[in-house]
Amino acid sequence: MLRSKRLLCLTLALVLIGLLGVGSAQAARLAREDTLYIAGHQWGPPTSFNPLGTGSVAWPINSKLYIYETLYAFNLATGNLEPILAEKNEWVENDMVFRVTLFPDTKWQDGEPLTAEDVRYTLEIGQRYPVSYAPWWNYVNEVKVIDARTIDVVLNPERPHRTMVLQDLGNIRILPKHIWKPIEDAGENIQNIANLEPVGSGPYKLLNYNPQQITLERDDNYWGLKYFGTPAPKYIAHPIFKSNDAGNLALERGQIDYSQNFVPEIWKMWEDKGVPVGTWYKDEPYYLPASTPSIYLNIHRPGLDNILVRRAIAYSIDYAKIAETAMSRYSIPARSSLLIPYGVPEQRYFNEDDVREYGWEYDPAKAVEILEKDLGAKKGADGIYVLPDGTRLGPWTAQCPYGWTDWMTSLEVVAASARAVGIDIRTEYPDAPVWTDSRNVGDFDIIMNTPAGGQGPALPWTRFREVLDDRGVPELGKPAYRNFNRYSNPRVPELLDKAAFTSDEAELAEIYQELDRIYMQDIPIIVLEYRPWEFYEFNETYWTGFPTEENPTAPPQHNLAGVKILYVIEPKK
Repeated sequence: MLRSKRLLCLTLALVLIGLLGVGSAQAARLAREDTLYIAGHQWGPPTSFNPLGTGSVAWPINSKLYIYETLYAFNLATGNLEPILAEKNEWVENDMVFRVTLFPDTKWQDGEPLTAEDVRYTLEIGQRYPVSYAPWWNYVNEVKVIDARTIDVVLNPERPHRTMVLQDLGNIRILPKHIWKPIEDAGENIQNIANLEPVGSGPYKLLNYNPQQITLERDDNYWGLKYFGTPAPKYIAHPIFKSNDAGNLALERGQIDYSQNFVPEIWKMWEDKGVPVGTWYKDEPYYLPASTPSIYLNIHRPGLDNILVRRAIAYSIDYAKIAETAMSRYSIPARSSLLIPYGVPEQRYFNEDDVREYGWEYDPAKAVEILEKDLGAKKGADGIYVLPDGTRLGPWTAQCPYGWTDWMTSLEVVAASARAVGIDIRTEYPDAPVWTDSRNVGDFDIIMNTPAGGQGPALPWTRFREVLDDRGVPELGKPAYRNFNRYSNPRVPELLDKAAFTSDEAELAEIYQELDRIYMQDIPIIVLEYRPWEFYEFNETYWTGFPTEENPTAPPQHNLAGVKILYVIEPKK
C-alpha cells in the first residue's frame, strides 16, 4: 500500500514536472520581446475560425488580415486602397470592368499557389450562401478569370455601382478553393464548419487557443515577405478578458501593447500616472472618427412631422456636452452635416458655408425663436409648447438599448436640452432586441442609431443612402434595415445613382453637398457625435514605433490596412 502511494506520488510529480516543462517551454517560446499582446477583439472562448461563419467568429478572423487576406485594404487615414493580395487594380472597358492583378508569388500557408481561381471561387460563394457579401452580386454580372494572376469583375449594366464593388472587394477574405470546395462537394454547409485549423495566405498562423488566450505565430515562409518585409512580432497573443476594465488595467500595466477597448479618460494614464500609453492624436479628440451615432425622428408622428419642430430640437441640443460626457472627449461637438468634418477622407466634401446657411448649432434662444415666431406655439402651464392646432410638443420617448452607456448619456442630454426650451422629450432604455424591433418597423418617436457605421471607399454614399433613400424600404410596420423613419425625397435617388458610378471628384463634391443640403433642410435625423469605429491605443513599454498623427507610418486601424502596423513597430531596446 505504501509502495503504491509512493508510485502514485512519483507519477504525479513526473506529470507535474512535465506540465511545468511544457509551461516553461511555452513561456520561453513567447518571450516578451517577441510577443505583441492585443486586447479588445475577443470576449469569450473561441469556437470558430470560419470567415464565413454565422455565429461568433474568433479573433483574428473577425477583425484582422493576419491569417486570411483581402485583395486590398482600405486606409482610414488616407482613403487609399493598400495592396494586399492584389498588386494593382484598374477600371477598364468604359469603367464597367474592374480588373485585379495578383502579386506574382501569392501562395497559401500549406504551400499551394493562390491564384485567380481561388478569388473567383471565394466571390461566387456569395451566389450560393447568405454570406455578408451576397448583396455584392446585385451590382456584378460575373467574375472572369483572365489568367492565373488576373480577374475581371464585370458590373451589372442595370446597377453599375463602382463604389460598393470596391468596398466589398476590400472586405472579402479570400479562401483556398482546394480546401473549401471539397467540403462543399461532400454536401456540407461551409458556413457551419468550425475551421479550427485555418489555412490562409497571411503572415501569421494559428499556434494555439484556449478559453484564456489565442496565440498566433509568424509564418516565415509568408509569400509577401519580399514585398512588405517581415512583421516585427514573432508571436501575437490575445488574452481573453471578462471586461473592458480588466483589459484596460492590463494596458496600463504594460501587459497589453495594442488595444481596441473603450478606455474612459485615457489621457489620465499619461498625464496623471506617467504611463507610456498613446493614441492617434496627442490631444482631443485622441481618436480618428468613423461613425455618426444619431437620433432618428419619426417624421410621421404629429409634431415631429413638422420640419420647424425638428429644427427647434436640433438647435436645442448641447452637442459640446455630449462630446464631453457621453464621448469622454473622444469627439468634437457634432456639426449639422451627415459628413464627418475632420480626420477622415470624406471631410473633403464638407462645406462650411452650407452648414452656416442651412444648418444649426447649439442655440436654445434660436430654438425658442423658431417655436414662438415661426410656429406661433404657446407655452402651456407645464412649460411645454403647444402648436396653434393644439398639438403638444411631447411627450416623445427617445430610446436606445439599456447598458449602452455612452448612448444613454447622449439621450439624457438630448432630453434635458429639449425640456429646457419647452419640448417634452423623455428617455427609455429597452433591451436591445426590443429596440431593434421598434427601430426596424418604425414604431418609435425618437430612436438612436448609427447610420452606415465604419469606414470604406463607399462612404459617404452609404450614409446618405441609409438616411435619405426610400427605394426598397417597406412601409411602416414592416421590418426595414435602413431609413427607419421612412423619409422620402424624389431628388435623392437620382443624386445617389450618379455618385455610385462617377469617380470625378468635382462632381462627387457637388452631389454630396446637395445631398447634405437636403438633409439639413429636412432634418430626418440629427447627428449627435463622431465615434471611432475602432479605438486605437498602445503602450510602448515593450514595443515602440506605433503610428500616430505625427508619425503616420500606418493608419490607426486594427482591421484592413492596420496590418501595416506590424511592419513599423519594433521591440523597445
